[in-house]
Amino acid sequence: MPQLWPQTLGPVICVVGARPNFMKMAPILRAFAANTPAIPTLLVHTGQHYDRDMSDKLFEDLRLPRPDINLEVGSGSHAVQTAEVMRRFEPVLDEHKPSCILVVGDVNSTLACTLVGVKKGIPVVHVEAGLRSYDRAMPEEINRVLTDQVADLLYTTERSAADNLAREGIAGDRIRFVGNVMIDTLLSNRTVARQSADTLKAAGIYPGILSTADGYGVVTMHRPSNVDHPEVLQSLLGVLREISASLPLVFALHPRTKGNIERFGLESLIDRQRMIILPPQGYLEMLGLMAGARIVLTDSGGLQEETTALGIPCLTLRENDERPITVEQGTNTMVGRDVEAIRHHAAETLAGRSKSGRTPELWDGHAAERIAADLAAWLMARQS
Repeated sequence: MPQLWPQTLGPVICVVGARPNFMKMAPILRAFAANTPAIPTLLVHTGQHYDRDMSDKLFEDLRLPRPDINLEVGSGSHAVQTAEVMRRFEPVLDEHKPSCILVVGDVNSTLACTLVGVKKGIPVVHVEAGLRSYDRAMPEEINRVLTDQVADLLYTTERSAADNLAREGIAGDRIRFVGNVMIDTLLSNRTVARQSADTLKAAGIYPGILSTADGYGVVTMHRPSNVDHPEVLQSLLGVLREISASLPLVFALHPRTKGNIERFGLESLIDRQRMIILPPQGYLEMLGLMAGARIVLTDSGGLQEETTALGIPCLTLRENDERPITVEQGTNTMVGRDVEAIRHHAAETLAGRSKSGRTPELWDGHAAERIAADLAAWLMARQS
């Protein structure tokens, strides 16, 4: 392997579009810079989800370099957003002539940039490939399936992903099992996570409720299937209120959820004495809150992985899951929207009878390093 990157190979264009992408890309960029040879990169932010204050904080917390290019696409329907990313991304490829495009996760930007690259004959690399919920009603599932079908190189987080890809006719020589870059980020930030008491103080909330003998739980909910239907949201808030009677809950409230609680007139289900309402939190704040919690109730895929790595019991408020390893080996229990199941498993956890779980294979903080070494060798072999 040469000490310097060949001049005939262009940079790797690394694409981020929404908050979960940042956590996945941060360790990859550091690993690329530390690799021998160092892999040149161009960081492109599509602007799919963009809040200036939160974005700036995420970049600071994760020690991410500022994007080289921001496409500033903004929000829109799935079709409009995907099309606009494609339209604005193509000139970037024409100008910078990359050796490949690296996309992460399953947001609209992932698929949009993949399609542009493939149609221009530029290799595409997908990190976090092969995850499947088998729920085609989820836009993210469509993005995953289509991206994996046409990408050239697929890096997976768990071994079952290769089985999913094989069932879809994808050749094994395109698949690499490397581990989970989200866990790279978690492990590298564990010691600098914000203390939960400091997070509450910053929000103007007295943190004493967190220091009781009972501890506290953490809640996040944002998926349309949970928060867009009045009867579903009402039943979920009702059981959360019940749980909060035994255990105070810190609820990081997504704007979509907040808006629907107000629109449906469900504010009375929030017990302000036992349910601490916070605005969306930065990465280090959420990491600190989760690390100190007795239980996490969420519909977030990323939090399922993070709680497994932290050893914190997690109840997932979804009917299906693209991360089965967090259930089979980790601390995650699928409860869906079944109030009785939520109530039962929360009580079991508070009684000390939750599943203990274990850390999955290669969730060791070195996934990004494996990606860097493999990708550099793959690109140079293609050139020779």
